[in-house]
Amino acid sequence: MTATAAAILRELARHRNPAQAAVLRRFFKTGPGEYGEGDVFWGLKVPQVRAVLARFPEVPPKVAGELLDSPVHEARFFGVLALVRAYAESGAAGRAAIFDFYLSKSGRINNWDLVDASAPGIVGRHLPPGGGRRALGRLAGSRSLWERRIAMVSTLEPIRRGELSNTFWLAERLLDDEEDLMHKAAGWMLREAGKRDAEALRDFLSRHAARMPRTMLRYAIEKFQPSERKSWRSRR
Repeated sequence: MTATAAAILRELARHRNPAQAAVLRRFFKTGPGEYGEGDVFWGLKVPQVRAVLARFPEVPPKVAGELLDSPVHEARFFGVLALVRAYAESGAAGRAAIFDFYLSKSGRINNWDLVDASAPGIVGRHLPPGGGRRALGRLAGSRSLWERRIAMVSTLEPIRRGELSNTFWLAERLLDDEEDLMHKAAGWMLREAGKRDAEALRDFLSRHAARMPRTMLRYAIEKFQPSERKSWRSRR
């Protein structure tokens, strides 16, 4: 089947589920003033979107970009999954082009599931070990919650390789972020870093636990023993 945006949208539309869409609108906070305000859902579950993706073995980045421009959340989710797959299957030049294209479309990667499904596999895989701080710093300093989350969550891929420096660097930069979704993202990445190097996490906490947002701290220390969690919480 030829991978055009129209063909993909038709396949996604076949799985519309109004009841599930109502649940997703609440879950992803689409009400007035909420972070996902106005987002449109068709009610597909993630495995259904992935199953549609499998029916289109080659989705050009241009088509993925057209889907990212859709008001339909599941279309944008398909778009980021297609870019992650294309990145993994491309050579060096293709990966660089997809990395640049992904960042150019960051305004359409505008909910936490879209970020979390794509930032590690594109940004996290593309930036050099311990490097890329110019790009990460620009994202982390953005007014866009989603660009800041891209920066933080992208460090999940380096963490898996045992490269933790950018995680701690970004978490320190984002200590004063006002968004709870960023507190969760930073705490999540700190927790994952701590699985690789608990002493490095403890060193970070010894310097910053007193001013860490409560949610960030709670996520970061989740794998510690209860007595140690209590000790770190007492420092706030």
